[in-house]
Amino acid sequence: MDSRTALIARLPKAELHLHIEGSLEPEMLFALAERNDVTIPFKSVDEVRAAYDFSNLQDFLDIYYKGMGVLLAEQDFFDLTWAYLERASADNVRHVEIFFDPQGHTERGVAFETVLGGINRALAKGEAELGITNRLILCFLRHLSEDEAFATLEQARPYLDRIHGVGLDSSELGHPPSKFARVFSAARALGLHVTAHAGEEGPPEYVYEALDLLKVERIDHGNRALEDKVLTQRIVDEGLTLTVCPLSNLKLCVIPEIAQSPVRRMLDAGIKATINSDDPAYFGGYVNANYQAVADALDLSDADLRSLARNSFAGAFLPEADKTRLIAEVDAA
Repeated sequence: MDSRTALIARLPKAELHLHIEGSLEPEMLFALAERNDVTIPFKSVDEVRAAYDFSNLQDFLDIYYKGMGVLLAEQDFFDLTWAYLERASADNVRHVEIFFDPQGHTERGVAFETVLGGINRALAKGEAELGITNRLILCFLRHLSEDEAFATLEQARPYLDRIHGVGLDSSELGHPPSKFARVFSAARALGLHVTAHAGEEGPPEYVYEALDLLKVERIDHGNRALEDKVLTQRIVDEGLTLTVCPLSNLKLCVIPEIAQSPVRRMLDAGIKATINSDDPAYFGGYVNANYQAVADALDLSDADLRSLARNSFAGAFLPEADKTRLIAEVDAA
């Protein structure tokens, strides 16, 4: 193990951009399909992995939603989340902020409380046994209507003691943040944190809308913000965190090669970039694999890697005292 790899392994870190449904590994997909007597369009794990060859975000989403079909019982959501937490623990992840897509389940007849119950039970176990703290973020599917998002927010009301924020994911192009301005305002009024995917495939204008209309506290992806110098400087001036997902960007053809990852340019510009795995079962690597990929391709220094780890805690939805303590652990690593 070289020194850079050793440092990545040693650094405590937070993961701020992780779709729990996107951590459904092919082996678990098959096991749950059998357990729940669900027919899937694949005959082997190898066939599933071969299907993970995407040319854009929509290609990925088509298979992502098919994979969800095996998740039916509370135990399924527990098993899914616990498997992710064990992998995160192995990567020395100390805090996770997990996205979940309730609309992808309730439209299949799975109750909101079934989804939430399994995820929360695993998160509680992860904190007790692995020392991983958490925040849970409900994502609205942007290809659905704002009225449907409002209905989902209403479903979440009895459980706001266990849900810490809302996000916006799914098909970006053609579904600008402005479509969800009213429901984000309602979520903020309930005291929820707000974040949104913007500038992955969508233009810089989508990032402006996320900031000005949704009033997000951080930006998920945000790659294309770099195309606009005024926007880039605003992100720096406002101290906004961007949750970058390098292997996801590569797999979805957002970038042609990992050496084109925006991480170096973001750091050089003074942006608080972070490293995350997005949908690791589909994109080929959990958080340390993403660190390693950009560290090697961009020749990141130890100082760069420490900055990325510090940023992950600084951008988390945590009390300032917890951020200070965790950042001190980065400095000591």
